[in-house]
Amino acid sequence: MQEIVSLAAANLLSPMILSFALGLFAAFARSELTIPEAAAKALSIYLLFAIGFKGGVAVADHGVDLKLITVMAGGVLLSFGLPFVAFGLLRVLTRLSVVDAAATSAHYGSISIVTFVTAISVLTGRGIESEGYMVAVAAAMEAPAIISALWLVSRNGTGTKMDADLWREILLNGSIVLLVGSFLIGAITGQDGMARIESFVVSPFQGVLCLFLLDMGLVAGRGLRGARGLLTPQLFLFGMLMPAVGSAFGLAVALALGLTPGGAALLMTLAASASYIAVPAAMRVALPEADPAIYLTLSLGVTFPFNLAIGIPSYVALSSMMIGA
Repeated sequence: MQEIVSLAAANLLSPMILSFALGLFAAFARSELTIPEAAAKALSIYLLFAIGFKGGVAVADHGVDLKLITVMAGGVLLSFGLPFVAFGLLRVLTRLSVVDAAATSAHYGSISIVTFVTAISVLTGRGIESEGYMVAVAAAMEAPAIISALWLVSRNGTGTKMDADLWREILLNGSIVLLVGSFLIGAITGQDGMARIESFVVSPFQGVLCLFLLDMGLVAGRGLRGARGLLTPQLFLFGMLMPAVGSAFGLAVALALGLTPGGAALLMTLAASASYIAVPAAMRVALPEADPAIYLTLSLGVTFPFNLAIGIPSYVALSSMMIGA
């Protein structure tokens, strides 16, 4: 417990978390501070490319073997299964409709790439190594949860169909295409490619992440400010309970697969995070009747800051405790 508190305190005082806190403060104080939409999109494009490229280089160094394939399969199974857990909790704890509960559950089966990146930064700061191919696992976990959520809706008789437009949105979502594409570029070019663009994808990364989290703080704060009547205590409880439940499943899979403490912490983070990029875009097409104010406020306004402040330090400490650092 003492290690968790120590990690949480150190994480809260990191430039990334303080940047997010600044955004929250500015939003609640109704400051005019804003990040232009084009600039925010450019920041996200940079982060996705840098993450994917570095992951691809790591896989090129490691090589594609049974361990990599097995870990990716474990991640996909988590992404397929966690929406069922989230859906069950939402139906027990809240009065959400089937459609709103299913749409929300999709976010908690998919992943937040920025939460994942923050966890990598925490591990790096602690000198904890992790499997470089975990970014491939992150990419594989983006879409399966959407399919699970649509099955949940279909099972309850809403008639949602997996048509061509929906499959296109799922498989060709911009964040997925960029992450997978840059991963392939890194895997193909390897260390030679890294040597050419290292000054671009490595050195500026932490600073860009700070600016991106500043924007996320602004977005989350404004969402929370505008959803005061919508965010019931039961929904708020779910937004903090589901990350703990997801991380427990992630830890179980990590132990079964024999991951290192760093790899286990990253898998726990992926299982605990909630999407706010790829899944909302898919839900707009698949379940337009679902209320975005519910699932976006929960994923970005509750679960995202919970993971940054409390979750990630807990996952790092627990993985080290269970596996040994």
